[in-house]
Amino acid sequence: MDTIGLGITVLSLGIWIGLLGFRGQFWRADQRLVIEKFPTRSVGEGESLPSVCAVIPARNEAELLPTTLRSLLAQDYAGCLKVIVVDDQSTDQTCTIAQALAQESNESSERFQLEVLSGQELPPGWTGKLWALEQGICHGQQQTPAPDYFLFTDADIEHDPANLRQLVTKAEMENLDLVSLMVLLRCQDFWERLLIPAFVFFFQKLYPFAWVNNPTKSTAAAAGGCILIRHQALNRIGGIEVVRQALIDDCALAQAVKSSRLLAEVGNREQGTGNSGQELTQSDAARSWGFPAGATASRTLSEKYFCNRSSNQSRSSSGSLSGLGGIWLGLSQSTRSLRPYPSLASIWNMIARTAFTQLEYSPWLLVGTVMAMTLIYLVPPIGLIVSILTGHWLNAIASFVTWLLMALAYLPTLRLYQCSPLLAFCLPGIGLLYTLMTIDSAWRHWQGRGGAWKGRVYSVEG
Repeated sequence: MDTIGLGITVLSLGIWIGLLGFRGQFWRADQRLVIEKFPTRSVGEGESLPSVCAVIPARNEAELLPTTLRSLLAQDYAGCLKVIVVDDQSTDQTCTIAQALAQESNESSERFQLEVLSGQELPPGWTGKLWALEQGICHGQQQTPAPDYFLFTDADIEHDPANLRQLVTKAEMENLDLVSLMVLLRCQDFWERLLIPAFVFFFQKLYPFAWVNNPTKSTAAAAGGCILIRHQALNRIGGIEVVRQALIDDCALAQAVKSSRLLAEVGNREQGTGNSGQELTQSDAARSWGFPAGATASRTLSEKYFCNRSSNQSRSSSGSLSGLGGIWLGLSQSTRSLRPYPSLASIWNMIARTAFTQLEYSPWLLVGTVMAMTLIYLVPPIGLIVSILTGHWLNAIASFVTWLLMALAYLPTLRLYQCSPLLAFCLPGIGLLYTLMTIDSAWRHWQGRGGAWKGRVYSVEG
């Protein structure tokens, strides 16, 4: 038994060495959009800055809108900004407050305009947020001229005055199709300080930002609270409709944009072939997005791409893919979410809403996740305590070193959130809570209560 215990502990230690050394340095939390890097203007004085249309889905956000909308309208961006708030069937004063802010803003600014749309009834096959985005996008595309970029942002996000300028400059300087920020989540109350930094840490571990930002890696992710996407890129993938049923819509959108490079490559190969080439291309695309070859989402995306490819013919025929499908995801220290999570229940519900979705609703992946979380997070402290009590000092040393590596990995994220470094040693207990939340997410799904959000429960496409 002693040998087995030591073997399990060494395995946990090996996993942490692998995570720290070979998983994109995710734990460093160093992918940042730094204000000082960017000039006040990103193009020459004789050129016009790209126009931006911001779309904000809002459902029962009356409390936060006065602060968040004003922050967006106070940007120091020198280009044109059109803000569209889509009231998603709110039952509070969201629409009234947004309309009052629109009147106030439009009277005081000619360059930044705010418009409020009353959202239509949610049709089958859509989630509420994406249906609201779709309505805002369609309205924004009617602008003359059409916007160069769309900014998708949530109604709870308070933007730093330089945020839009930084996002556009990043996209223009590096020729990116999508730039996204994981905003600073609220971290004030006890449960927020205990659990919210870990949420960011786990997200970075799942989607190492350095890999997301590397065009040669297939990893793709975005943070839905703040996404700037090039209008041409959105059209190229077929619009927001291609991810209309995704509960984790931000990562699905990023995957679609990044995968468009593969579509362009196989599209170039298909130009000299017949129909069978196109069939092969769509099958390859499905696999690249992580869907079965016949899955609706992947099929829709590949078909939409081919329908829209004529508008990009000159780009793909030239064989130049520079910047095509390029995405970037980073952390913000100044743009923040104001949404409170003051209790364990509120954070629990946030995680349980989509955790099982991340596991593709697979019982086997759930079992594997529970085993992995136990091995990675619970074995070191349990092993340390048991080894000290039984006098197995070699096992105790291995357990302590593993726990120490875990704590050191968590420190950069805690510094980002200005939390006590002592919380780093609480990561095993935090990991246990997140594991229980994931199990509860699966249980809710099996009971038909998965994906519940603001009075709606979204079913999974079969």
